[in-house]
Amino acid sequence: MDLNLSTPGLQALDPAQLHHACDPLQFGFQTTAELEDLTELIGQMRAVDAVHFGTGMRHEGYNIFVLGPSGMGKRTMVRQLLTQRARGEPDPPDWCYLHHFDQPHKPRAMRLPAGRGAELRDQMAQLVDYLRTAIPALFDSDDHRAKAEAIQEEFNQRQEARLKALGDEAEGHKIILLRTPSGFTFVPTQDGEVIPPDDYAKLPDEEKHRIATAMAALQDKLGHILEDLPRWRKERAEHLKRLDQDTTLQAVKHLIDDIRARFADLPAVLAYLDVVQKDMLEHADDFKSPDETTQLGGGLAVVTHETFHRYQVNVLVTQTPGTGAPIVSEDNPSYGNLIGRIEHLSQLGALITDFTLIKPGALHRANGGYLLLDIRKVLMQPFAWESLKQAMQSHEIRLESLAQVYSLVSTVSLEPEPIPLDVKVILFGDPLFYYLLQEVDPDFSELFKVAADFEDRIERNADTHQLYARMVATLVRKDQLLPFDRTAVARVIDFSARLVEDAERLSTHIRSVADLLREADYWARQSGHGTVAAHHVQQAIDAQIRRQDSIRTQLHEAILRGTILIDTQGTVTGQINGLSVLEMGDFAFAQPTRITAVTRLGDGEVINIEREAKLSGSLHSKGVLILSSFLAGRYARQQPLPLSASLAFEQSYGHVDGDSASLAETCALLSDLARLPLKQSLAVTGSINQMGQVQAIGGVNEKIEGFFDICSARGLTGDQGVLIPSANIKHLMLRHDVVAAARAGTFRIHAVDSVDEAMALLTGLPAGEPDDQGTYPPGSVNHEVVSHIQALSKLWKSLEEPSEPEPSRPWRKSARGHPPAR
Repeated sequence: MDLNLSTPGLQALDPAQLHHACDPLQFGFQTTAELEDLTELIGQMRAVDAVHFGTGMRHEGYNIFVLGPSGMGKRTMVRQLLTQRARGEPDPPDWCYLHHFDQPHKPRAMRLPAGRGAELRDQMAQLVDYLRTAIPALFDSDDHRAKAEAIQEEFNQRQEARLKALGDEAEGHKIILLRTPSGFTFVPTQDGEVIPPDDYAKLPDEEKHRIATAMAALQDKLGHILEDLPRWRKERAEHLKRLDQDTTLQAVKHLIDDIRARFADLPAVLAYLDVVQKDMLEHADDFKSPDETTQLGGGLAVVTHETFHRYQVNVLVTQTPGTGAPIVSEDNPSYGNLIGRIEHLSQLGALITDFTLIKPGALHRANGGYLLLDIRKVLMQPFAWESLKQAMQSHEIRLESLAQVYSLVSTVSLEPEPIPLDVKVILFGDPLFYYLLQEVDPDFSELFKVAADFEDRIERNADTHQLYARMVATLVRKDQLLPFDRTAVARVIDFSARLVEDAERLSTHIRSVADLLREADYWARQSGHGTVAAHHVQQAIDAQIRRQDSIRTQLHEAILRGTILIDTQGTVTGQINGLSVLEMGDFAFAQPTRITAVTRLGDGEVINIEREAKLSGSLHSKGVLILSSFLAGRYARQQPLPLSASLAFEQSYGHVDGDSASLAETCALLSDLARLPLKQSLAVTGSINQMGQVQAIGGVNEKIEGFFDICSARGLTGDQGVLIPSANIKHLMLRHDVVAAARAGTFRIHAVDSVDEAMALLTGLPAGEPDDQGTYPPGSVNHEVVSHIQALSKLWKSLEEPSEPEPSRPWRKSARGHPPAR
């Protein structure tokens, strides 16, 4: 029976079906310089609507997760949308940390209107700078010294008056009051002279008694005077302190009053200034020598300004009024960069800190606006994800030192007052992260209720061609490239369709397109052209492949030199050319792979040698099980399948996965079973289902081109080609040399819908359809398969039938009448 090649599915595809080229004549421009910029991404309305919804919803938990591969322009588009929205939103407040005068380890947080935090910081800095010189100058003034000396003189006069009165009283008793280095003492006199001890001993007892009694009374009065001295000194110190405070107040009050006038509308600032003024007056003595110098030896010294340090204002974040909500992107989202950190200084071998060493994080800078983060980078940083969730759930930023929390250091740290948080967090990442977090993190769904899913492809039509041209023009102007003529734009569109392996779709992967534009611009400039043409774009594509195809070249050389066995002519039973795709980073290529099948009498088991060697992935194993079910369902519905088979990828030493080889494996198995040789000039790709229908696969362009390259290197004969699923026709965007060979009739692409169509092309025999009794016509593929199965079934039955028993023989008796020994 002859094969009718006019049967649908057996004819080669028309060359026009192999590459759907963009017609440059559809464009009304000559170069991209004539086109307007594109203000938004093409075909991303679903994602745009989701971003608008998420940013507009102010209820808790409506943060946004932007899904999509990197390089699609997600961040650029989201930032553009946020910029438009943020301009009309209110300015967020400034946040400052201030010294807590009662509890220095707990700095106070202060909220101020936008821009006022920096103003307060500057005013306090000017106040401190002035006081640093003004107050010591006032203390050194003649007026202050005169007042201080008057207070001291008053104290001295009071002391001297009391002592003089006591001395006069003592003289009335012929006793004088003497000052000694160790204090005061009373001694008796006679005729105005001190009585020596020997003369005092000669005095009458009555005189001695009188002197002793008088000295005891005087000593008692002296004791009272000495007891009053500390009180007088305290009063003197209080008077001097009051003088210092009054002097300090002269310098401070009018300056602080000026600051009060500036912030009269902010009660919190006024209360803070009251506390500052009170503290300055209480520590007036500190202003006399504000610089504290600690000598370290060797001529080194540390100078600190503790007196004025506590009056500084640590502005964490400040906003320029009228700019709207902030948009902050953190590229290194570590714990400290997200939440903020408390730094320390090393002094004299110890680590010290204060409120001025509190540094803001991304949450502080984005407070009142939007924070953009890469989820992968967040998850890679220790404690970052949990701290971000804690801040979002508690609506406050609480600064904690991780070293303190986990007892890694024993230094003194701070407990800053938490700052209220109002921020919209937008995460960017691959869909894998989104679905994993939904599965394993119960907090994720509560915090990120809006998913903005970016499309990786858009429909290809005349309208999207025009939009794509404008996008090319926008990218060209952005990178200051040479203008692209319309042939170059058309070639870029073809490249975009090839990126998504679909002639009816275009890629939205902006980075790949932008890279191609830059490289085409390079080649155009190298050749001295003022515009980029289609051949420059093609040169850039070829150069990209050339830079990455080292391994492909080596594998093809191994095939052409006979190291890897691949036949492209003749026929062989049980052997077929499958097609495998190898991905090396961003570069994917294909090569033919020899698949062999061996059938034998057995119990219906199909052995997947790759699986037995633990080199088969789950999808490939599934494909083998499906083809086993197909064989049993078609040829052994009412009887056991009396065969066993083994399938192998020859000279394959790595992992094999995917079900795209199941059609080729089925054809190889049927070939060996029916003893029908297969054409080695054809390669096969496609998966099958249990009904024998051929299903679409991925990488169809790479697979066709991989086999074409081998055949072309050996010489095209006109018999070579590739069998692909009919469902993959719409995905064809083949290279121009492949299309040219098909047009010349030296290489063919066949699209098949079933195993029968594939076997008919591979064997040259019709597959055959069963009649009403289920019998296949003689000379058909299926008839040969059924015939060999029936032969195996008969052989199986013959082997199962028991052999005839050996005829019994009567025992021969020995001479003694007993059976002979055996």
